[in-house]
Amino acid sequence: MIATLINVATIVIGTIIGLFFRKGLPERAKELVFVSTGIISLIIGFSMALTSTHIVALALSLILGGLLGNAIGIEDAVFRLGQVLGRRFGSKEDRNTQLDQADSANPGALQSAQTSKPSFAFGFLNASVLFCVGAMALVGSFKAGAEQDYSLLLTKSVMDGFIAIMFTGAMGIGVGFSALPVFLYQGTLTLLASRLAHLVSDTLLTELSAVGGALVIMIGINLLNLKKIRTGDFLPALVVMLLLTLLFPFVPFL
Repeated sequence: MIATLINVATIVIGTIIGLFFRKGLPERAKELVFVSTGIISLIIGFSMALTSTHIVALALSLILGGLLGNAIGIEDAVFRLGQVLGRRFGSKEDRNTQLDQADSANPGALQSAQTSKPSFAFGFLNASVLFCVGAMALVGSFKAGAEQDYSLLLTKSVMDGFIAIMFTGAMGIGVGFSALPVFLYQGTLTLLASRLAHLVSDTLLTELSAVGGALVIMIGINLLNLKKIRTGDFLPALVVMLLLTLLFPFVPFL
């Protein structure tokens, strides 16, 4: 668990630095940081997604996972959690933004990436997805739990810290609270690693990373205001891909 705790700490520290960075920026500069964050998300996402060698499985995972997530209402649930945290810990500006969203037809809708005042929940949602869906979180947690090898999670911790600075500069303090799902997700995987490690293959890790990359691309598209995508609803795509990998030996075209 030590590596996960370090990861949580770097996200929090990165958020604190990002808040100081954000506070001194004029509105136009904040918009530039927002756009830069969107571009970085696209770069990270494409680098992950292009590792896939099973495109049909990737497509099915996103389609079926998106339909399942939409039926369950995952995006709205995560967004509402962010709003609850925002009302308790956010600034007055965050609370005002959330009141505006509550008055809209779709309270969970993501606001324009061109605004310099994104909500607490918006930052919480996007940072949580980004920090949890990558292969480094999955593989690093298994290595930490099964082999006491913390190198991968420590590397991820450094990366997450710098990304938290950028995301906080663009989206505010909600980014820091993504440390909570990171702690729960990576901590749980680390504790279960000794029992689950033998089930994880290189193919599975590659394809899960590709799905995660697609989700990060969605974050970038939202940040750049190219299209509103309910990224949280696509989280079940990871589970669908996990199930599809079991069929690879029997269904070659996947």
